[in-house]
Amino acid sequence: MRTEPTQRQKIRERVNPHTITLIAALNEFIQDAKKHLPAGYSQLVLIADNLDRIVPIAQEDGRSNHDQIFLDRSEQLQALDCHLLYTIPISLLYSNRAADLANIYGNTQVLPMIMVQTPDNQPYQRGINKVTEILQKRLSLIDPSLSIVDMFEQREALERLCLMSGGHVRNLLLLMKEAIKYTNSLPIPTRALQRSFSELRNTYRNTVFANEWEALANVYHFKEIENEPLYRGLLFNRCILEYRYLNGDGESQVWYDIHPLIKGIKEFQDTFNRLYPA
Repeated sequence: MRTEPTQRQKIRERVNPHTITLIAALNEFIQDAKKHLPAGYSQLVLIADNLDRIVPIAQEDGRSNHDQIFLDRSEQLQALDCHLLYTIPISLLYSNRAADLANIYGNTQVLPMIMVQTPDNQPYQRGINKVTEILQKRLSLIDPSLSIVDMFEQREALERLCLMSGGHVRNLLLLMKEAIKYTNSLPIPTRALQRSFSELRNTYRNTVFANEWEALANVYHFKEIENEPLYRGLLFNRCILEYRYLNGDGESQVWYDIHPLIKGIKEFQDTFNRLYPA
């Protein structure tokens, strides 16, 4: 299906009539696996990752492929005889089907970005330290004697990497990978890190449509989003990131910001300065 995308629909049409027997066969496999678990274990957890990356496709009836997968097929998704964890597109949680999702699956758990800065745009050191810890753990898999701090030409460059990732772990590792690609020998030059920022920034520039710059400027200014398709699309594309923290009363507070790399894009700067002149 990956190598021949044009064959996907044909394969689905062939498989659909056999969905019930396919689930039964999978459950037989799962039940057999449970009998051969290590000592002290009796249950399995199935994690279906990367489903949050499924691109939304609108249907003629106004519904989307997300509706078809997670709502229409919910009985099949829950029919496997083990604990199940599905990742779903965040834009679906901010749609008019959010209540249906909760009724079917129970309360969903949102995994927010790591808060590397505060809502008033100041660096948040606890979050920066946590992101640095993630990089150190990944580096230790290669060589436990290496220090992530020593990987960079300047200590400030490491902190800038943490900030520019927006606390998004996938982007964090991508930026690190790209910086290493432009490096001939360690430590990583600040110039190489800056180039990795520029490359990913260009990707975000190409992602944003002309009519979306104002929405991004509003999110950066107010740290809020409007629950409508335009903002849901920007959430799905990770142009808008969601953050959460506990206030003094232990209540969860949610706020939003644009991806930090977008702040350096001229179209965004021009739009923001026009809407909110200093």
